Amino acid sequence: MHTMTVSEPNWEWYRTFLQVLETGSLSAAARAMGLTQPTVGRHIDSLEQALGLKLFTRSFDGFAPSDAALELKPYAVDVAASAAALRRVASSHGAGVRGAVRVTASEVTGVEVLPPILAALRQEHPELIIELVLSNQAEDLLHREADIAVRMFRPAQDALVARRVGNIELGLHAHERYLASHGIPETMEDLSRHTLIGFDHETAYIRGLQHRYPALSRANFAFRADSDLAQLGAIRAGFGIGICQSALAARDKQLVRVLPAGFSLMMDTWVAMHEDLRASPRCAACFKAIAAGLSAYTQGV
Repeated sequence: MHTMTVSEPNWEWYRTFLQVLETGSLSAAARAMGLTQPTVGRHIDSLEQALGLKLFTRSFDGFAPSDAALELKPYAVDVAASAAALRRVASSHGAGVRGAVRVTASEVTGVEVLPPILAALRQEHPELIIELVLSNQAEDLLHREADIAVRMFRPAQDALVARRVGNIELGLHAHERYLASHGIPETMEDLSRHTLIGFDHETAYIRGLQHRYPALSRANFAFRADSDLAQLGAIRAGFGIGICQSALAARDKQLVRVLPAGFSLMMDTWVAMHEDLRASPRCAACFKAIAAGLSAYTQGV
């Protein structure tokens, strides 16, 4: 019986495959990757030949993925993540703390809290490179999508090293300019007479929040954004009252907390990494610095 021999595809072809899946065309994938369109086309042709599968068909609006392509996607994502992790490990070859570390954190923590911590770390280890991924989604540490993650929940996987760094409190805040014009609410019910800043799309977490605090429903928001950074920007601009990290607001004398007894949310905060990275000098140094810095932040130091 004849069996087909499948040659081993180039890892770069998988990266191209994922980009064409995401963008829907060879030209858009080429622009995103800094390659020529013929090169992208060759990558796809080579991958199809190596796998013995048709991955895309031309459609009126670009390239349509086949069922096989959609089924292969999660495995290609794993390959791309492994390749990126391999490059990070290779970059650290040599003595001392050097090379790339990929860190993931939420938008606000990544933009407002981590930079000074990472700047001090880089000052101590000038050959360290930081790759920072801003996402409110939990990056997969087990599949090496990131080396270190800052998470607002206790990691459940056994293969992770995790350290609790404390609670980050969320409170209601407004710029003093807004409060000077509109007054300070004295009860949660008073919020109905104020300009509120909040989310756009509901999640399970937000539905739970609304159940506890009915005043914070989407219908009552005059500014709606799913980006925590956008909400923080609106609070700072004096648009109205919104939710932000209390320790962060405390750094700005013009931001005033309102209704502290009426509204307080505690986010259990953890730093985590894969246990296999404990022996990595670059990851161990980064993990230690982030954990120490966030511990100080949660304690208001």
